Amino acid sequence: MLDTATNQPVLPPEIARRRTFAIISHPDAGKTTLTEKFLLYGGAIQMAGQVRAKGEARRTRSDFMQMEKDRGISVSASAMSFDYDTFRFNLVDTPGHSDFSEDTYRTLTAVDAAVMVIDGAKGVESQTQKLFEVCRLRDLPILTFCNKMDRESRDTFEIIDEIQEMLAIDVTPAAWPIGVGRDFIGCYDMLRDRLELMDRADRNKVAESIEINGLDDPKLAEHVPEHLLEKFLEEVEMARELLPAMDPQAVLEGHMTPIWFGSAINSFGVKELMEGIGSYGPQPQIQSAEPRQISPEEKKVAGFVFKVQANMDPKHRDRVAFVRMASGHFKRGMKLTHVRTKKPMAISNPVLFLASDRELAEEAWAGDIIGIPNHGQLRIGDTLTEGEAIRVKGIPSFAPELLQTVRPGDPMKAKHLEKALMQFAEEGAAKVFKPSIGSGFIVGVVGALQFEVLASRIEMEYGLPVRFEVSQFTSARWVSGDKAEVEKFVNANKQHIAHDHDGDIVYLTRLQWDIDRVVRDYPELTLTATKEMMT
Repeated sequence: MLDTATNQPVLPPEIARRRTFAIISHPDAGKTTLTEKFLLYGGAIQMAGQVRAKGEARRTRSDFMQMEKDRGISVSASAMSFDYDTFRFNLVDTPGHSDFSEDTYRTLTAVDAAVMVIDGAKGVESQTQKLFEVCRLRDLPILTFCNKMDRESRDTFEIIDEIQEMLAIDVTPAAWPIGVGRDFIGCYDMLRDRLELMDRADRNKVAESIEINGLDDPKLAEHVPEHLLEKFLEEVEMARELLPAMDPQAVLEGHMTPIWFGSAINSFGVKELMEGIGSYGPQPQIQSAEPRQISPEEKKVAGFVFKVQANMDPKHRDRVAFVRMASGHFKRGMKLTHVRTKKPMAISNPVLFLASDRELAEEAWAGDIIGIPNHGQLRIGDTLTEGEAIRVKGIPSFAPELLQTVRPGDPMKAKHLEKALMQFAEEGAAKVFKPSIGSGFIVGVVGALQFEVLASRIEMEYGLPVRFEVSQFTSARWVSGDKAEVEKFVNANKQHIAHDHDGDIVYLTRLQWDIDRVVRDYPELTLTATKEMMT
């Protein structure tokens, strides 16, 4: 049976109520705080944590690494599942810091929509723009939340214009703020004609809603101070004339983004955003794969690994593969085929996440994200199916932009270091290259902060102090082409050749000139800066 509006089959109710989305933004826009409030409203926690906790205030749930708690930043994407209203939300909180953008890019392959958080004072920042481009490549629907309206922020029209211009997407206001900064008292819900008032006294309290019959309702004047009312009415009238009306189909196609305004730390505007995700966010979508696509309503189970996290529980050297279910109804204990090795795997202890807290998952449906503890069998890009050889495609791995050599503080512990590095390489936290000549390893990352995170994690999780030193190489390219040509090239350039953790050949370069020379002298070979996470 087809849904005539979208030509998509009608999904079983359990799958149709799933909403799987990521939160993307620039660092410090308030993404982790917003995640906490989602959990609060979903009834998953009793009191929302704060990124920088003082006294009685609780720490956030979604930042679970020691380093994240110390610095007040997110360095690793975390997944959370909870119910809200009739919906099942699967939320992935991604790192906003550009040094961890690769983790975020991969996460975006596993979700059906993105919530973009922007800071009311700063508007669209560079990192947001980069992440938005990735969403655009995948035509992901985007919902926007403009945060920190209770601080001095920019003019509402200015923010909307900036989003339209910089991101080339239509913006429709789902709510309109009343006052800014100290004068900010709440929002007018443009979709339902309701007045939402913010309570500054209790940060964990849900805002009070007042039903309004249109903008000429006398109730408005009772709740909105006179000096704000006139400007607000004028702005809403202009917004209704100048900005496009809500078009749910355009939102699903990724051409339009509805925008909500609020203050996550004051729990304001969050409930409306969650209702919006339920109403306008997409149901689980078709996943592109080889040799055929995977549809969510298929009876057979299929899923793919988009992230591997080592040592989530430092007491057990465990590694958890985050798996996005692409189709079917998965039950605990099922045997699934690991497509890359063609071996069956019995999945006896899958977990559902609430950041670092987990519980056994008895079942999961298409759209859910589950964790599968394993000892290194599962890698990023792996597909699990009920026997059919399908491989989900499009999970990228980027060439590192910074390369350094790594040495253990104790030379006798070189073997331990190799094991630790291989785990981080499989997790996707860094690229590890073993040069053909000489000993040691070269570690490649996208941003400098990752070296600090790696050094701190190797020391904490493996008890192994290490030091990173400057390498003579500046970038890496994967080499592919005819076998004989590749061998000839490798033999002639031994001092530049290394292998990555999959054993693939990598050409380490010092200057752009090195790359140009290879392109000129070996026209049959291809040098690529990304490698799809596939085997």
